[in-house]
Amino acid sequence: MIPKEILRKVRHIELRTTRLVNHLFGGEYKSVFKGQGIEFADVREYVPGDDIRTIDWNVTARSQNPFVKKFIEERELTVMFVVDMSGSQFFGSANRLKSEVAAEITALLAFSAVRNHDKTGLLITTDRVEKFIPPKKGKTNVLRVVREILYFKPKRRETKLAAVFEHLNKALTRTAIIFVVSDFLDAGYEKSLKILNRRHDVIVLHLKDRREEELPDLGLLMAKDPETGKEFLVDTSQRNLREDYHKKFQRHQTQLDSFFKTLGIDKVAINADQSYIEPIMRFFRLRERRL
Repeated sequence: MIPKEILRKVRHIELRTTRLVNHLFGGEYKSVFKGQGIEFADVREYVPGDDIRTIDWNVTARSQNPFVKKFIEERELTVMFVVDMSGSQFFGSANRLKSEVAAEITALLAFSAVRNHDKTGLLITTDRVEKFIPPKKGKTNVLRVVREILYFKPKRRETKLAAVFEHLNKALTRTAIIFVVSDFLDAGYEKSLKILNRRHDVIVLHLKDRREEELPDLGLLMAKDPETGKEFLVDTSQRNLREDYHKKFQRHQTQLDSFFKTLGIDKVAINADQSYIEPIMRFFRLRERRL
């Protein structure tokens, strides 16, 4: 049985994100994520200015009047959410863990997809694929996706994104929009992500927390690596240590930005201790301008 606390969180997220979709994100989602093609809908009589290439010659011959084909956009899309649930996701310096922010962002985008009759699915990963929910239509599936993220208890702690990207390359038979929600504290996934991005529209939602960027001056601290479980003593009063840590973090961010830019992958930086609304709105606006 799912605890009542989790169900309350799911309901809260549903209400909050539904309001955001209705007032902010619904139109932006539809304008940014187009259908994969067009399909025949009907015929109508030719009017001057119509493209002669759309004339339906069979109907025209039978009726002795020119008719053209009408087409509609294939609106239905497949939207997959890849959510990193390794040990580092269960950290948060404010009032929310990164995993909770991941659930909210996923809900927001998933409800936007459902509003436009798209399919949504989920893949939860650590150093392996731990949970896979096939893409389906409907609000019920979105609520299941959110519930799984909030209630999920990962069996492993470490991150290995290469495994999930390789899995998706095999599992997804048609082109999809793939949102990868992770802090990307990993290496060795570059080749598999590059291959995945050739077939699909990959978008990175890079989750981080301000306390991961720099160490506070708090003297001696017993620290624990959330992914390996190793504990070690850190003297945070050492200025050189704090500066080196900050430089290493910044270098990692720069390398990520450069890599995603090289592949043409959109990256949205999300700070877990701040609102995610403005970064996502900025992403929609920038992407729409490129269309």
